[in-house]
Amino acid sequence: MTIQTPAAAPSREQLLHSLYEAAELEHNLMCTYLYAAFSLKQGEAEGLGAVEAEAVERWRREIIAVAVEEMGHLVAVWNITAALGGAPRIGRGNFPLDPGNLPARVVVKLAPFNDATLQHFIFLERPEGSAEEDGEGFAAERLFTRGSTAPRVTPMARDYDTVGHFYATLSADLRAFIELHGEAVAFCGNRWLQLGPQELNLGGARHVLCSKTALAAFDAIVQQGEGAPSDSATSHYHRFAAIREELAQLRATHPGFEPAWPAATNPVLRRPPRPEGRVWLENPAAAATVDIANASYGLMLRLLAQSYLLPGPSAEKSLMVDLGICLMRAFTPLAEHAARLPAGPSNPGCNAGVSFTALRDAAALPPGPAARRFVVERLGQIADAAASLHAELGAERSGRAARLLQSLRERAERGLDLNAPVAAPAPAAAPAAAPAAAAPPPPPTETVDGIEIVQGDKLELRFEAQRCIHARFCVTGAPKVFLANVQGPWLHPDAMPVERLVDIAHACPSGAIQYRRKDGEDDEAPPPVNLLSVREAGPYGIRGELVLRGQAIGTRATLCRCGASKNKPFCDGSHHDIHFDATGEPETGLLGLPTDMPATRDGRIDIEPEPNGPLQLRGQIEVLSGTGRMVCRVAQARLCRCGGSQTKPFCDGTHARNGFSAD
Repeated sequence: MTIQTPAAAPSREQLLHSLYEAAELEHNLMCTYLYAAFSLKQGEAEGLGAVEAEAVERWRREIIAVAVEEMGHLVAVWNITAALGGAPRIGRGNFPLDPGNLPARVVVKLAPFNDATLQHFIFLERPEGSAEEDGEGFAAERLFTRGSTAPRVTPMARDYDTVGHFYATLSADLRAFIELHGEAVAFCGNRWLQLGPQELNLGGARHVLCSKTALAAFDAIVQQGEGAPSDSATSHYHRFAAIREELAQLRATHPGFEPAWPAATNPVLRRPPRPEGRVWLENPAAAATVDIANASYGLMLRLLAQSYLLPGPSAEKSLMVDLGICLMRAFTPLAEHAARLPAGPSNPGCNAGVSFTALRDAAALPPGPAARRFVVERLGQIADAAASLHAELGAERSGRAARLLQSLRERAERGLDLNAPVAAPAPAAAPAAAPAAAAPPPPPTETVDGIEIVQGDKLELRFEAQRCIHARFCVTGAPKVFLANVQGPWLHPDAMPVERLVDIAHACPSGAIQYRRKDGEDDEAPPPVNLLSVREAGPYGIRGELVLRGQAIGTRATLCRCGASKNKPFCDGSHHDIHFDATGEPETGLLGLPTDMPATRDGRIDIEPEPNGPLQLRGQIEVLSGTGRMVCRVAQARLCRCGGSQTKPFCDGTHARNGFSAD
């Protein structure tokens, strides 16, 4: 490999220019991979045989996994850009890219999954020295040279044969720049503007502080993805090649096998001034579906840009990232639905497809109340449009998208203070409102919103039956306070010393038992370490300062992970009824998640159940096995609650395919 090294160290401007191209490249590859995955058929209901359906589903998961890794590469490039003092390049050109945006042999366009598209992916991800040819129909419109050997003050593009070659050159440039200026001057950006593990569980979401962390990020991109060595079995190149081999085998035994819908190549929403190589979507239903998908995608980009202007960790920065990532989850069913709709009369036999339209400018807005108001308004517009579309189409996928967009709208309205100053600190959980004074006996007990409240001399005892999982710490540890199997009053808080009763309450894993001290002593405090325990064939037990959809719910809860509870997101014991079988002993460091000790181990945990999807947790959490072994330590997580994930306790997207339903 010949690495282009500058005669002198590049300027910061030239380095940022190269990083902007790297960001566009990763972004474009991510979109093309997702487009192909969205075009794949799903299940026997869409015309696949049982064997074919299993294989195609596996390919879909694999291609999406590669696209997610490209997103991780993109975040790594953005973080390096921010570390050097630049504002990350969020946008990209629209598909298909005009000649000159990338080197002549790097062709990027939206195309459905087929033999040629798969071969194109293999060609893009090929290692240095590979003899792989590009897929049919992906040849460059014309060959050209972008680079210039003459020295220029204006940043100039470079040519490269492979993406690995490009990153090797970029690494050499960065080394030369650091050698000239020194570490402190080179990495002058505010590290807290970057996205880190506190905001995102993604491979590239690591703070870049110095040459070691920046160059390690470049190396990880190459080793995992484009330009990985030919013997790297987990590289994108090898993973796509494995799909090619299995596709050929299935074609040999199942003649006529077509794994994908005939989605358009480079769909557009308006009559294009240059129609060659593009498909105009004339079908109103397809155009409306793609329009809402594109609006969701565009807002996602702006939210990620916004997150890079907010110093973290902060509640607002995390919320911007969460809303952006969840918008892509709403985008997915719309994109899948588009690939199943006809494009229009001008293109018979051709289906539509989402176009990933990029706005002229997806830059962040100045932080503050106006930016927050923009997000709330825009989410409301998109959610309303999605609801109208679903009312017209009545499709399962449009309904799924509409419900998730509505939940995001509500979450933004709850979480974005339109009057708070810039970079407001994370708000503390609001203390539970003091309950109304209990009516004097008789009766000794009152019930408020399903919670039994009994007044003792030194303590007010509360019991919420819907949250109880019958762990029996109460009736076995304090049988004179909690009278089992009796008629009439069964809670007697004065029947044992108050300190012992408090200990019994703290042992209740579900939070069904709560209390309020009346003797001047402190009420229950959150634990010094936030813990999430994965119970064998059972629920999640969580302890911390818990806030469910903006409402404080105490410090203890058990959350359903089998998918069958009638009281979601809480466990109601249904895992016993359905004979739920899931290990409580996931391996330490599962999915490569961190095990390092964080500086802070307590604090607020926000719980956001996604409609028909996982539990989104945000806050410092130590995940434990059922026996107490540490699994990982994370600042946010998406927990499976449909019971079907292959990466339990974490979500792998199975809920979108197994019919899981939960508001």
